[in-house]
Amino acid sequence: MKTMYDVMQLLKKHGTIIYTGDRALDLSLMEDELRELYEWKMIEKNEFQQGLLILRNEIRLVKE
Repeated sequence: MKTMYDVMQLLKKHGTIIYTGDRALDLSLMEDELRELYEWKMIEKNEFQQGLLILRNEIRLVKE
């Protein structure tokens, strides 16, 4: 997993599509969903870590 698109495809694969029209809120909701998938053991630790890193980088870019 290398891009935001990859994160969105991972979430979509598990039935989650997030679009509110507010980029910062979308990213926050995606992070919450990613955490839940990991807590429910539906994704591996490395997928969780990579996804979290990508999301946090995007959140940092939105805040700038």
